[in-house]
Amino acid sequence: MRAAIIEGKDQLDVVDLPLPVPSEGQVRVRVSAVGICGSDLHYHFEGANGEYVVREPLIPGHELSGWVDEDPSGQLQAGDPVTVHPARFGTPVDGIEDAAHLWPGGSYLGSAATTPHTQGGMSEYLVVERGMIRPLPAGLDVVDAALAEPLGVALHGATRAGDLTGRQVLVSGAGPIGLLALVAAKARGAAHVTVSDVLAGPLARATELGADAVVQVGAEKLPVEAFDVVLECSGAAVAISAAVAAVRRRGILVQVGMVPNEARPINLAPFISKEVTMLGSFRFFEEIDEAIELLAADSGIARIITHRFPIDEVREAFAVARDSERSGKVVVTFPGAQ
Repeated sequence: MRAAIIEGKDQLDVVDLPLPVPSEGQVRVRVSAVGICGSDLHYHFEGANGEYVVREPLIPGHELSGWVDEDPSGQLQAGDPVTVHPARFGTPVDGIEDAAHLWPGGSYLGSAATTPHTQGGMSEYLVVERGMIRPLPAGLDVVDAALAEPLGVALHGATRAGDLTGRQVLVSGAGPIGLLALVAAKARGAAHVTVSDVLAGPLARATELGADAVVQVGAEKLPVEAFDVVLECSGAAVAISAAVAAVRRRGILVQVGMVPNEARPINLAPFISKEVTMLGSFRFFEEIDEAIELLAADSGIARIITHRFPIDEVREAFAVARDSERSGKVVVTFPGAQ
C-alpha cells in the first residue's frame, strides 16, 4: 500500500508498505481522505510538534474517512463508509472518569508523542480497534466526513464554554479549527458570532460560513468587553491577550488553539480585574458523534475543504495547507475518493 512518511524536518515521501492485517477486535479501513492538521504541518516542516520530536518514520494524519475493507468479526460489512475516532484511551484517573481523552497513557493516530510512534491514517489502508470506528449516515459524502475529527475538537471547545444559547461569541483565529468553531458555536445556539483574524482570506471564508461579523486585526480593533464567550483558536500570544481584553467581565475564554510548551508573554491584567474564567480544551471525548450528525445535516460545512490533492501530490498539499491566506482545510485523497 502507498503511505506518506515523515522522517524528520522537510523529509516527506510517499512509500510502499506492507498491507496491514487486522486481528480479532480490529477493522481494516480503506482510506478515502485525510485532512492535514496543524500538528502534521509541524511534524513535516519542523520535525517536531511542540515537545514531540520525530525520531522514527511517522505516518501522519488523524482526520480521516474511508470504507470498511475487512472486519474479521463480520460485524461491519466491506464497503461500509466510516470515519475513525483517532484516540486510544489510557488509564482511568479518579475525578475525571468521564474525560477519557485526558487519561494518561493513551495515544492518538499520527503522533510522535509515543515511542514507538503511533502511526496515522495517511495511507491507503489503516487497521484500528473496532471501537474507534464510526459508521457514516446515508448521504454524508465520505471525503467530507474527514472533517468529523476537527469538528469534534471545535465542539469540545464549545462544550467547555457551557451553554451558548443567546450568547455573544468571538472566535479568535479563522483557520480550519476557527471556522469549525464558528460552526460549533452556531450549532450550540449562539446569538451572534464574530470571527477575527489577521488575514483577509480566512475571514472571507468565515463570512461564507455565516459569521455575523468579522474583524481583521491590524486594520481594525476588537471591541473591548463585548463578548460573553471567546473561543481562542489561533494559539498566538498576542491573540490570547486581545481575547482577554475582548471578553466581558466574568466572561469565559476557552483556549482551543494549541500553544508551544514554553513561556510566552500574555497580558493577564484584564483576566484578573474582570474575573474572567479561562479554560483549556484538549481534543475531545465523544463530540465526534455530534460532528458526524452536523456534517450529515448541513453539507455547506464542507466548504471549509478548499483543496484536495491525491497522495502522489502530498508535498504540494502540505505546502498549500501551510498557506492560511490561500487555503482552508486541505485533504489528501486516495484511489476511490470522489
